[in-house]
Amino acid sequence: MENNLVENNDKRILNKMFIRSHLVFLSFNMVKMEANGFTATMSPAIEDIYKDDEEGRVAAYQRHQAFFNTHAVPFSFIAGLSYAMEKQHKETGAVDPKTIESIKASIMGPTAGMFDSLFFNVFRIIAAGIAIGLCAQGNILGTILFVLIYGVSQSVAKYYLTHIGYKTGVTFIESIYSSGLMDALTQASSVLALIMVGAMTAQMVHVPLNWIINVGQTEIIVNDIVNQIFPGLLSVVLVFGLVSLIKKKARPTTLVIGIFAISLLGSFLGIF
Repeated sequence: MENNLVENNDKRILNKMFIRSHLVFLSFNMVKMEANGFTATMSPAIEDIYKDDEEGRVAAYQRHQAFFNTHAVPFSFIAGLSYAMEKQHKETGAVDPKTIESIKASIMGPTAGMFDSLFFNVFRIIAAGIAIGLCAQGNILGTILFVLIYGVSQSVAKYYLTHIGYKTGVTFIESIYSSGLMDALTQASSVLALIMVGAMTAQMVHVPLNWIINVGQTEIIVNDIVNQIFPGLLSVVLVFGLVSLIKKKARPTTLVIGIFAISLLGSFLGIF
């Protein structure tokens, strides 16, 4: 009887999480991206798991406020998986907070690429192709079909993936602990997360240095010299500098304003 009650409670929480997962872009920002939406989605699970542990509840909320970004559909899968891991952490202590963060970070990139291709490049194109033909004839069914094929399909997928993430998470965690693979998985997840951060830095962080020094009749392009020493060095320096300031409790908003001000000044002086 007790097991049934636990299962029913889990289903109730998972359904609440599914509904909240539609808030994926809640307070979306360029600092933490979907972190606020993910925290809101995890709230029912956190409140239930840590209902008698205020310190653990606060730590869990802070843990899920870390940078997070993926496609809206696997967002639910990762939330369900995180619920399973949080439950194991609280009940058995088998899963430590670092593992939860590492697995989240390692999964969000691959799932984003997979589901972006599936929904944005396949379902959206199919839905638009059908809808445009009907809408061109003045048929409102075109709009309805687009919403059903592209929009509702995502919601249905989110529902099942929320539950699958939780069920898979429990089985997954039990199997890897029984086989002794947890240490290897944690290390691999951490390495993959660092690789992702490095790749994101290379793709998303750019320091457009246009500084030219004139020495007699010779022009020295500073950016070319820097790139010969270490391609993308300025981007790496910028990222590590910002991380260092954040560790010293600098507010992200202050850093963004500071970068904006330095960029304007550098542009005015011809440096950027």
